[in-house]
Amino acid sequence: MSVEKNVKIKVISTICPIEGDEETYELWLQGVWLKKNGKMYLRYEEIIEDQTIRTTVKMNNDDALILRSGAVNMRLPFSTECKQNGHYDTMYGTLPLQTKTYHLGFEHVDEDNISGRFNVQYDLIISGQSVGHYTLEIQYTEGQA
Repeated sequence: MSVEKNVKIKVISTICPIEGDEETYELWLQGVWLKKNGKMYLRYEEIIEDQTIRTTVKMNNDDALILRSGAVNMRLPFSTECKQNGHYDTMYGTLPLQTKTYHLGFEHVDEDNISGRFNVQYDLIISGQSVGHYTLEIQYTEGQA
């Protein structure tokens, strides 16, 4: 059995590159919270420079997965146990990525209204080298924006 609810989503992404200045992005989006086979997901779309990126976040306390498709095709898995292998598709081919997760947190409230918070802190590793430290926080609340 699956349950689906419309949610308002706030995404805060902070990037601390190895070289350069820290950048923080904040997005407010409309999306869908989904519970299927005991697993919880968020689905939302971003439109950047007239291109659509569809994102699915599989949320959990032990591991998580971000899948992006459309203008960007990417698979980013997270686990606090060990480094995880993912990929980023470019027009030149597929770039293998690794994530080293330092913190993974997921809180979900399912009382009158669905709400929750997912956050992950990780290093993004390309060709064996960390390119930066990333923090992603996603908050969601049942309802329309």
